[in-house]
Amino acid sequence: MNTKIAIVTGGSRGLGKNAALALAKKGNDVIITYHSKKAEADEVVTEIEKHGQKALALQLDVSNSKSFAGFASQVKSALKQKWNSDHFDFLVNNAGTGVHASFAETTEEQFDQMVNIHLKGVFFLTQKLLPLIADGGRIVNVSTGLTRFAFPGYSAYAIMKGGVETLTKCLAKELGARKITVNVVAPGAIETDFGGGAVRDNAEINSYIASQTALGRVGLPDDIGGVIASLLSEDNRWVNAQRIEASGGMFI
Repeated sequence: MNTKIAIVTGGSRGLGKNAALALAKKGNDVIITYHSKKAEADEVVTEIEKHGQKALALQLDVSNSKSFAGFASQVKSALKQKWNSDHFDFLVNNAGTGVHASFAETTEEQFDQMVNIHLKGVFFLTQKLLPLIADGGRIVNVSTGLTRFAFPGYSAYAIMKGGVETLTKCLAKELGARKITVNVVAPGAIETDFGGGAVRDNAEINSYIASQTALGRVGLPDDIGGVIASLLSEDNRWVNAQRIEASGGMFI
């Protein structure tokens, strides 16, 4: 069986790291991207290699779409040198940051940042990497429970993810001829350093979310990585254009 190669953006920490490790445990090789934390990214690479898989960390700023052509060239070279391949199989668009501000107080700069990272970034990075994705490959876009339920302070972030969910369906339609599936994984609130670590560190927020979740607790990175890896497995080859929410039953 040919080993599959995955690219996970934002793979040096949080959900991206968890997804990269879950993919490695299932026998996939992984290229992760990091924004600034090279040491953390290198640690993830070492951990993946301990599972017997090949791994590589490449720097990428997903808010800077002008850098994507250069990044795609780096990926192409890396695939040739490390894998003797022209293609990779799975793309996980995970990298991102959040903005927490009321609608009335959200600045244009904050809004533009969310557009660049979550909407423009996902759109054009996927476009630039498309020639390198193998026919029969998979794309998973990471969204949020906030596209289903509203939570004050996240309007700018949530609407970008709503755009990503619509893009997912459009891509699934357009890439069907190449047998590439495109799906969304939408995590609920997770204990990570995302958004300044509010869910993890603010006991009041944590307790409130736990009380509103059917399974009675806040999510952990370990709850999400496996969902992403599972969607990319052969068992889920017929799942396409779907939004899979992994929230433990938040606000149902």
